[in-house]
Amino acid sequence: MYKTWSAKELAGLSDEALIDAVQRQTFEFFWHGAHPVSGLAPDRRTTRDAPVDDLVAIGGSGFGVMAIIVAVERGWVTRDAGVARINRMLDVLCRATCYHGAFPHFMNGLTGATIPFSRKDDGGDLVETALLFQGLLCARQYFDADTTAEASIRGRVTGLWAEMEWDWYTRDGRKLLYWHWSPWNGWAMDHEIHGWNECLIAYVLAASAPRYPVDPLVYHRGYANGRDFINGKRYYDVELPLGQPYGGPLFFAHYSFCGIDPRGLRDRYADYWQLNCAHVQINRAYCVDNPKQHKGYGADCWGLTASDDPFGYSAHAPDNDNGTISPTAALSSLPYAPDAVLQTLRGFLNRHGDRIWGRYGFVDAFSEQHDWAADTFLAIDQGPIIVMMENHRSGLLWKLFMGIPEIQQGLRRLGFSSPHLTANAT
Repeated sequence: MYKTWSAKELAGLSDEALIDAVQRQTFEFFWHGAHPVSGLAPDRRTTRDAPVDDLVAIGGSGFGVMAIIVAVERGWVTRDAGVARINRMLDVLCRATCYHGAFPHFMNGLTGATIPFSRKDDGGDLVETALLFQGLLCARQYFDADTTAEASIRGRVTGLWAEMEWDWYTRDGRKLLYWHWSPWNGWAMDHEIHGWNECLIAYVLAASAPRYPVDPLVYHRGYANGRDFINGKRYYDVELPLGQPYGGPLFFAHYSFCGIDPRGLRDRYADYWQLNCAHVQINRAYCVDNPKQHKGYGADCWGLTASDDPFGYSAHAPDNDNGTISPTAALSSLPYAPDAVLQTLRGFLNRHGDRIWGRYGFVDAFSEQHDWAADTFLAIDQGPIIVMMENHRSGLLWKLFMGIPEIQQGLRRLGFSSPHLTANAT
């Protein structure tokens, strides 16, 4: 039986042991908190026991697959248990309703039937699908043993990957990707995917696809042609190469980079390690500066990103700041600013303790300004904590994803350079 740590116990651990314990307890969301039949990730869980419904999140399940890989590598679960869990996930994914190969935002974890996200968002969600494939392709790369169970993972992931029609989501060959399509509502959502944001992973996968890839011009004229793509201004004396003013919510530096290794990654637009480090520095500097004088902000309490808040849910950022701190924002930034993140991690534990630490790790968000703490844990916030902390420790998911031949080909097609793309890369 796994030991559940209290905040006080955690605070007394060494840095390495502390990171491991935070990862391990957060992993419980994707293991014991998962859908009881399929093992797919719920959209959210609460701090208390509550009836479990069948709604699961596709993007969150992609992070869940990556978390299971970490758990197997770290010995938190056996390899056989991890393989069995991912095969159960694939049992449902392979029979789920799809939309030219894409999955919906939410679906029934028992049957695979679509659960509409909103009235017209009732079909394929390209970005959620991309986050799922980011995880599934890592699993195909990691589970390489010559056994029936591991071969099943590889074969079924390859099948889903081959059937995904990325080019369909260019809407009849336009030079950009669209987020949604539905057989009932068509392109009515009309959500063009322009950058800079969390969607780089969708464009990389679309350029890497084995059967239905997109032309590189879709990336250059679509994603790299967004209103908030090129920046080049300085905030708190830190130059921000790409993105909206002050960088936007911090998940932009996390979601795509759970698999894509930003270290040494460059194209004609940016050095992506430099970009993400700058984004984190600016987000932290804003919270330390605290121009709105929100209670609690400081060098050991920072991090603005999309999360629950006292008023609902919002994409928190320096230009959308209502006093809500989201632990995933800082913790998932560990590779970019390890000293600052560890200071903040200990600050969270010492100042707030078990009010914001629970059975699945840190709650989704809290606000001293409003004397509020969430009673929820969200898949898309818990997952990057585990994965990005592991990338800081070992580079595991970066090595797996960047070692995939199709991904290497896609990155080259888009004009990226990376140490992983050199002839002698391992």
